[in-house]
Amino acid sequence: MTQIELRGVEKFFGEVQVIKDLNLAVTDNEFIVLLGQSGCGKTTSLRAIAGLETIDHGDILIDGKPVQHMKASDRDIAFVFQSFSLYPHMNVYENIAFPLRATRMNKADVDEEVQTVARTLQISHLLDKRPSALSGGDMQRVAIGRALVRRPKAMLMDEPIGALDAKLREEMRAEIKRLHLKQGSTTIYVTHDQVEAMSLADRIVIMHEGVLQQVGTPSEVYSYPANTFVAQFVGSPVMNIASASVSNRAGKVQVAMEGAADGFSFPSELVNRLDAGGAARGDLTLGVRPEGVLVEHEKKDGYLPVVASIIEPLGSHDIVDLRVGSQVLRARTKSGFVPHAGEKVWISIDPSQAHFFDPANGNSFGVRL
Repeated sequence: MTQIELRGVEKFFGEVQVIKDLNLAVTDNEFIVLLGQSGCGKTTSLRAIAGLETIDHGDILIDGKPVQHMKASDRDIAFVFQSFSLYPHMNVYENIAFPLRATRMNKADVDEEVQTVARTLQISHLLDKRPSALSGGDMQRVAIGRALVRRPKAMLMDEPIGALDAKLREEMRAEIKRLHLKQGSTTIYVTHDQVEAMSLADRIVIMHEGVLQQVGTPSEVYSYPANTFVAQFVGSPVMNIASASVSNRAGKVQVAMEGAADGFSFPSELVNRLDAGGAARGDLTLGVRPEGVLVEHEKKDGYLPVVASIIEPLGSHDIVDLRVGSQVLRARTKSGFVPHAGEKVWISIDPSQAHFFDPANGNSFGVRL
């Protein structure tokens, strides 16, 4: 059982505060991904857990025991860096065995542990090779093996596949997920790539400027973003965000984007939910993901006529830019559905996929239909 908890953790570099009151609990065998832009504090948080950075305030607990004053070597945590950091003069076997030899483990036990880890990572055939003869993916497997061989309480990974090309990253994502499921170790993984986060995590921790924005499963942070930052950081393409207003005339509720003469039809229930949430109907931020923008070739009741401005063909689907009033909505359509830019189409918004945010602070009103 390995549980990690951060309570009110703060970190300053000089006068710059890079972690602000961070509270997080990681359960046993959980795969947590810290996701955010460069400089948001995710790597510093990871290094603080490992003991490679001191903290200025708060507590870091491993299995309920405060460790913020303990040396990194006493925390029994393995760390995998973005750079492979292998010893070039040693072969793969010796690189993996090095942490065990440092503890003066006997030769037979070292060999058993190295062989076990090599089989797990499917690199037994590479044990006699030196790092210079390995591919990037194989070098990263060796680096992971060197961390795993100690059987640590937890595994910390700082963008371990960020330096690999796209194909290798895809392969290594699957390998890391397979390894986690097999080993069952508590893992905290840092990345700025939301595809990695969505594909690997049990829960995603989204950070921005040192502040935790939202914690949730990949499905939760995608479908129920806590604010506009999360909405536009998770998902590709990002969620459409537009200034909008809600009107209720003769029992017909419409959501109109800024600069548009007409609005999209919504169920009357929307007004009651917005009023209950304290939202000002005349000044809202509307959010909708591209798959929530509905596109038709023919005129339909409740659909607005627009012209396609840009089409991005992506093979399995297209992303189509549609100007509505003074703003642009991006829609996801079947490949070739809108044949060329300048095509007139009719669009609407799926009310069940609409989000409403406070324009003052970007927080979600939590109103979903």
